[in-house]
Amino acid sequence: MRIVIIGLLVLLAGCETAPRVEIQRVNMAVPVACQEKEPERPVMPTEALRPGATVDQFTQAAQAEIERREGYEVQLVAALAICTRPVDPAPAKAPLGLRAAWPK
Repeated sequence: MRIVIIGLLVLLAGCETAPRVEIQRVNMAVPVACQEKEPERPVMPTEALRPGATVDQFTQAAQAEIERREGYEVQLVAALAICTRPVDPAPAKAPLGLRAAWPK
């Protein structure tokens, strides 16, 4: 009789030791290639000057080049900002209803 009880206890103990499965979500950054095009470098006015240019011509070309470089820098910074912004896994849904369409 003892053997039967011990056998039943062993069988019941075997059923309780089933492996416990836990599903965990792990957020991991995945590198994504940037699709933004690199802005084309503009032709600089000082590069187009002929060798015998006067000081006034060089000064005028240098001032124009500063403005052109600043504009090019703005384009580069904008492209870099687009490529380095965080990737949103799920875009936020727009709220529904009249209140969402109402101008603020």
